[in-house]
Amino acid sequence: MEKYKLCEIKLEDYEKINEYYKLRRPETADSNIIDLYLWKNSYPTRYFTNEKGLMWVAKSESGQYYSSVPCCRDEDLKECFLETQKYFNQVLHKKLTMYVVDKAAVEKLNLSEKEYVIVPDRTYFDYVYDAEKLRTFSGKKYHKKKNHLNAFKREYAGRYEFKFLTGKNEKEILEFLEKWKETKKDTEEHEFIDSEAYGIKYLLENEDVFDYKIGGVFVDGILEAFTIGNYYKEEDMVYVPVEKANPNIRGLYPYICSQFLIEAFPEAGKENREDDMGLEGLRKSKLSYHPIYLIEKYTIIQK
Repeated sequence: MEKYKLCEIKLEDYEKINEYYKLRRPETADSNIIDLYLWKNSYPTRYFTNEKGLMWVAKSESGQYYSSVPCCRDEDLKECFLETQKYFNQVLHKKLTMYVVDKAAVEKLNLSEKEYVIVPDRTYFDYVYDAEKLRTFSGKKYHKKKNHLNAFKREYAGRYEFKFLTGKNEKEILEFLEKWKETKKDTEEHEFIDSEAYGIKYLLENEDVFDYKIGGVFVDGILEAFTIGNYYKEEDMVYVPVEKANPNIRGLYPYICSQFLIEAFPEAGKENREDDMGLEGLRKSKLSYHPIYLIEKYTIIQK
């Protein structure tokens, strides 16, 4: 099957891959190219292309092959889906499993229930927020957030500063992540944080290639919070793949959430803060910021 030339995700192919990402914008975190490069060393993912789009082939730690939504125009989605399936069936000799498929894609594909199992996966639903609400925390719903934010500003008055960060801050960022990891007890979470730190280091070391912004909050001259975000004008959406803050400093999370949007993306209309990974605490936290809607995602399994 010579026509299926699998490619690795390489830095020098960023612009080429990004052109495919622009073909269809479903508002999901999975359609954010920064995420692809952030996690490229954690999830072995390859791709192949044709004149219509880019198709994914990935492999889990347990050895299971899977894919995700092809990067292509809406009108080519069915064709690229079937091309992905052909690769799984004829080259890998496996049935196709496709994860994190947005609802709009499921509807567009219109697959037969006789041939596929199609199930929603709440673990991977993305949370989308009104960006102006997160800048101001105005209104009754945000009363608690506003109280925490004001408490932070009062207690640390004259001692905190928001700054944009660059690769020059790599040492501070990685040291902060090591400290932040100590607040987590679970070994699996430690592994996840280590993988994330590796990806963040990669982004920092190649910051001239990627289009993102990093904001940090220093308290008494020490980095105590940072966040990474990038913006797609097509859907007027800021994507936030990383946000970390010292949990022992009251109000620091709402402060960096708000201040980052004010400083980095003052005109943006919406913000995607990704999924909750099925973690109860994270779900509670994301719901407490009052999303305007969730982006449903599905798993498609070929029978």
